[in-house]
Amino acid sequence: MTSQNKQEKTFLAVKPDGVHRGLVGKIVSRFEKKGFKLVAMKFIQAPEELLYQHYRDLKDKSFFSGLVKYMASGPVVAMVWEGENVVKTARFMLGETDPKKSLPGSIRGDFAIQVGRNIIHGSDSVESANKEINLWFRAEELVSWHKIDQSMIYED
Repeated sequence: MTSQNKQEKTFLAVKPDGVHRGLVGKIVSRFEKKGFKLVAMKFIQAPEELLYQHYRDLKDKSFFSGLVKYMASGPVVAMVWEGENVVKTARFMLGETDPKKSLPGSIRGDFAIQVGRNIIHGSDSVESANKEINLWFRAEELVSWHKIDQSMIYED
């Protein structure tokens, strides 16, 4: 099996706290340096309807309305990244949901203090990634392209 066959996509969103703190470039840089390929990105003021859909599995949690309100309070940078094992690797790079439990070197471990301002969202499974990508992006917004350094990142 070649590395092309193992490619998957994940959804990441820099939350309003990450945008306001000027961390978008640092976050994008970490994923580029890792070797993942950016296939979609948009800067968006997410409407509450979109956020209700995105976080629908949390609708019965006490923090749900506050989360939606917060996520709608400022701009978000929504992204789709592609690569081998990108969902699991991205989750590791993000760190634990609670920044206090995140290791130094992870995004949350380096930049966040409280769970309610934890900088970034990342899909937790390939299935979730596919749902979230389809929720935030139209198919034509995903760019299919070949990285010229792919042979330096992946073995055949």
